Amino acid sequence: MRVLHVYRTYFPDPPGGLQEAIRQICLSVQPFGIENTVFTLSPDPSPVELRRTEAQVFRCRSWAAPASCDLGGAAAFRRFRQLADNADVIHYHFPWPFADMLHMMSRPLRPTVLTYHSDVVRQRLFGWGYRPLMAWMLGSMSAVVATSPAYARTSKSLTKAGVRESVRVIPLGIDERSYPVAGDESVFDRVGVSRDEPYFLFVGVLRYYKGLQFLVEAASEIAAKVLIAGSGPECAALRALTQALGARNVMFSGQVSEGEKVALLNRCHALVLPSHLRSEAFGMVLVEAAMFGKPMISCEIGTGTSFVNTDGETGFVVEPSRPAALADAMNRLLADDALTVRMGLAARRRYERLFSGKALGREYTALYREVQMEGNSQVR
Repeated sequence: MRVLHVYRTYFPDPPGGLQEAIRQICLSVQPFGIENTVFTLSPDPSPVELRRTEAQVFRCRSWAAPASCDLGGAAAFRRFRQLADNADVIHYHFPWPFADMLHMMSRPLRPTVLTYHSDVVRQRLFGWGYRPLMAWMLGSMSAVVATSPAYARTSKSLTKAGVRESVRVIPLGIDERSYPVAGDESVFDRVGVSRDEPYFLFVGVLRYYKGLQFLVEAASEIAAKVLIAGSGPECAALRALTQALGARNVMFSGQVSEGEKVALLNRCHALVLPSHLRSEAFGMVLVEAAMFGKPMISCEIGTGTSFVNTDGETGFVVEPSRPAALADAMNRLLADDALTVRMGLAARRRYERLFSGKALGREYTALYREVQMEGNSQVR
């Protein structure tokens, strides 16, 4: 079976969580006989075609990206139609309004799946104007996938009549084979953290919704180092806040490689994801922590984060925007090694059951086959 994935950006352009989620879906369905193609845009689409381990990638030029919505030209429509004609199933990844335009203008005669990764949260004016096209797009799909029960239940877009009937829940996941077996422990020589001392870890892009200012404020109450790994638009403000508060136990590593990330996850005491806004729709880094058998601390924001991290079982889920709540949860783990181990083991078991490559591949392959069979029966 041939599946065409459609999203606005993809590797080798700078990665993000959603691109990694697509890569993991592609890797996970391969053992089930699925052949993957990715259609995407890029400001510099050279080469226009490249073969990656998980998929064949086709790129057209992104001429503009207002509100993070990459827009293509006539060549993008032509290429999309060619790829759609050769696919058995088309898999859209939401949100990308230009993909809605591609679908509406091309009307491909193929079964369609849409994974609803996130609501349109920040661009409210844009979201208002986009709403009719979005509603049509969601209603036209063979199946719409929510990444957690919470998102299926709380997203206004997914609970509307004409859409909710086609919604399925398939959590995002990680194929463990896609990660380095051994971490690059040279990272410890440059980040100011010893291999043997307990430290709390954040990994991700430093964005406005990650709640890292609250983690920095909580650090003064923690008798351990807090390592913030990643780069992003909030980096300068966070460094300034750290200096202003005199939080000497907060360390910034900057961007880390996959090998360095593996080393940091392997040795951290726990992972902290203090995201306080609904823009954090799932939290792939929580799945990473669970895969490495680490307890997690996250905030209750009504999204998939509290599905990955189960409060009291795999870690703690605390009230958002409250440094004291973060500090209390971190100190509980710091003071109780047995609790830390127990929660880490529970996180690993939950990963194997719900978020592993095998679980991810099995669920999406079954969905692809289902919509393909339904499409074939409708044609007859």
